[in-house]
Parts: sequence; structure tokens; C-alpha cells
Amino acid sequence: MALLNNIKIFRPHQWLKNLMIFFPPFLGGALLTPGVLSRGIVPFAAFCCASSSVYIFNDIIDIQQDRAHPVKKFRPLPAGAVTVPVASGVSCLLLVTATLLGYFVSTSFLLLLLAYLAVSWSYTLWFKHLPLFDIFCIASGFLFRLLAGGEAFGIAVSEWLFLSVFLLAIFLSTGKRLGEKGYLGRYAGVHRKALDTYPDGFLDGTMYMTGGAVLVTYTLYVIAHHRLRFTVPLCCFGLLRYILRVKSGREGDPTDSLLKDPILFLVGVAWVAATAWGLYSG
Repeated sequence: MALLNNIKIFRPHQWLKNLMIFFPPFLGGALLTPGVLSRGIVPFAAFCCASSSVYIFNDIIDIQQDRAHPVKKFRPLPAGAVTVPVASGVSCLLLVTATLLGYFVSTSFLLLLLAYLAVSWSYTLWFKHLPLFDIFCIASGFLFRLLAGGEAFGIAVSEWLFLSVFLLAIFLSTGKRLGEKGYLGRYAGVHRKALDTYPDGFLDGTMYMTGGAVLVTYTLYVIAHHRLRFTVPLCCFGLLRYILRVKSGREGDPTDSLLKDPILFLVGVAWVAATAWGLYSG
């Protein structure tokens, strides 16, 4: 049980986000080139260590607040299954490991990794309490991973891909906040101050606006890769499914939504398969 709790503080299911590092070679048609996949192991491990270090740091800072949360109170730290000194030590060890791994990739990759850490720490300490800043900080994590992937593999990230990922990140971050606000109800501001500062309808409008913008920018990106045109309906369906999920009162965390919603998960798998077919078949 102790080992399980120690593993849980890493939040390994959130490492799914770090697969964003492989987007540049995957969408660039280079993922199956000999040596490319193995080249991504160290960058992926670096971001897994960095993100887990951030999650543990966040749990340490919010431990008292999380103890009053209906879901977060079951996490190892607020539940008392893991002590703060142990968690602090693990977080520092992961931070050092992530930095060393990043150094071995390249200087530019390390700078992007450190920028990710700096924004994440700032979010935990200050920006999570400020409206809009909280959403943009969460969204920046996706962009740092994308750009770091481009640097690690030596592949330029196109303008349309950058814009699509940026808008998708804002869309998902907004959905996450909207899901929290709906789930916590009148206690939302107690658990997260920023939720009380968003006027009624603001998060809904932002989610709809950015969702539409994602579909437009992704379609424009696909125009340059005509064999990917069949992925546009999948993208549209996935966006609408996520909105339906959030507006139905279920959680909006991107990773949890993907793993816990079978339909959304299948759409994601279908998108990967259709994209792979379009880029790598013939």
C-alpha cells in the first residue's frame, strides 16, 4: 500500500500529456524513421520527471485546501498516506533528474523545460488564483511540450500546428475550469478563488469560441496535408463530445476525460489511426 501511495503522488496517468513531445515527428511523417522513437525516450522521461515534480509541489502547497475537497482529499498527501518531508524529497529528486536529462538533450530543450517549470511553479504559487492567468498557465504546458518535441527531434513546428495546439489547450483548460465550477457548485470559490471571479457564461462562451477556432485552424492545417481530411470530422466530434461531457456535469480534466470516457478515448484512437494512415501509408 505504501508503494502504491508513493506511485500515486507522481500522477503517472498525467504523463499522457507528455506524448505531445512526439507530435512534431509523428505529424511530420518521421516517427517511423530508424532511431527517431528511441531518440524521444530521454526527452519524454525528462518531462515526466518535471511534471511529476510540479504535481507533488502543487499538492504540498494545497494540502490543507485539498483536505476539504470532495475528491482531492483522497490523494496520498492530504489523506496522510505520504508525509510532506517524503513528498518534498521526491519532488526535489525528480526536479534534479529532469534537469539532468534535459541537459543531455540540448540547451534549447533544457531552456524550454525550465520555462515549463517556472510557469508551473508560478501557477501554483500565484496565478492559479487569478482569472485568465490560470487558464493560460495550464495551456502553456501543452505548448512547451510541443515546442520541446520540435527541438528534441530537430523538426520545425508549423504555424498552423502551433495555433491549433494553443487554441486546443485554451479550450481544454477552460473546460477543466468549467467542469470544476459545475462540480463544486457554490463552494467553487472556496476551493479555487479564480472560479468565483468568472462571470456566469464567461467560461461557456470561451469554451465555445476556442472550440470553433480549433476546428478552423486544424482544418487549415489539414489543407496542406490533404490525406488527413478524414480526420476533420473526428476532430469535430471529439470537440463536441468534450463539450457535452463538461456541460453534463462531468469532470473536464483533459487526461481524465480521455481515460474515463470510452467514446472520447475511441475517437482519440481513431484520430491517431487515421492520421497515421494518411501520413505513413504509401
